[in-house]
Amino acid sequence: MPSVHDGMNVRKKMILLLSLSSGLLLTILFLSFWLSNDNLRLSVASKNLAPSLDYWFGTDWLGRDMFTRTMKGLRLSLTLGAFTSLLSVLIATVMGICAATFGKATDAVISWVIDLFIGMPHLVFMVMICFLAGGGIYGIILGVSLTHWTALARLVRAEVHQIKNAEYIQISESYGKSAWYIAGKHILPSILPQIMIGFLLMFPHVILHEAALTFLGFGLSPQTPAVGIILSEAMNHISTGKWWLVVLPGLLLVVVIKSFDHIGEQIRILLEPASSNE
Repeated sequence: MPSVHDGMNVRKKMILLLSLSSGLLLTILFLSFWLSNDNLRLSVASKNLAPSLDYWFGTDWLGRDMFTRTMKGLRLSLTLGAFTSLLSVLIATVMGICAATFGKATDAVISWVIDLFIGMPHLVFMVMICFLAGGGIYGIILGVSLTHWTALARLVRAEVHQIKNAEYIQISESYGKSAWYIAGKHILPSILPQIMIGFLLMFPHVILHEAALTFLGFGLSPQTPAVGIILSEAMNHISTGKWWLVVLPGLLLVVVIKSFDHIGEQIRILLEPASSNE
C-alpha cells in the first residue's frame, strides 16, 4: 500500500508536469502575439532557408518566417479549439441532462441521436457538415462541435442518473420545483467537475480535427496562417528536400495536442484520485 509520503510526491510530480505543460502553452500564446507580422512578408532573398539561429523553423518558398507562421497558426487553432470545445460541451451538457431528467421518451430519443452520431464515420461527418456550411471558420466550428459532444453527453447522462435520486433532489421535487429548476439549481453544479474534465480532454481532439479539416481544404483560406494550411502547402515542397516545412510545424502541433491531453488527464486525476487506480 503506498504511503502518505509517496502520495504527496506523486501529487507534487503531477502539479510540476501540469505547470510545465501549461507554461509551454502560455509561451506559445505569448510568442504568437509578440512576433511581428513583418516576418510574414514575402521576401525573395530569404526564401527556402533551412532552420538557423536567425530563422528557427526556416523560411518557406515565399521567404516567410515559418516560426512566426507556426506560432500564429497555433494561436488560431487554440482559439478555434476553445470556442468549438465550449459549444460541444454545451450541447453535451444539455443533451445529457435532458436525457436523464425528462422521462424515458426523451431519454430514448436522445440516446438514439447519440448512437446515430457515433455510428457515422467521424471525419466524413465533419467534412460533410463543414462542406454544407460553406467552409471557413463557421464551417469548421459547426463541423467539429456537432461531432464531438456524444461521449461527454453519455458521461453526463450517467452522472445525472446517479445523483437524481439523492435526498436533496427528492426534497426539491416534494416542494413542487420544476425539472428545469432542479437541473439548473442542483444537478448542474454537481457535475461541473466532470464537465470541466470533459472540456479539457476534448480540447486536443478538437484542435487535431480542425487542423485535419484545414489540411483537406475544407477550412480556412490559404492566406490564413493556420497549421493545417501550413502543412497542406508544405506537402507540395517536401519532395524537394525542404523537410522543415512539414516536420517542425507538425511536431509542434503534436506537442501542443499532447500538452492539453496531459493537462486534462492530470486534472482528472487530481479531482478524481480513485480513477487513477482503475
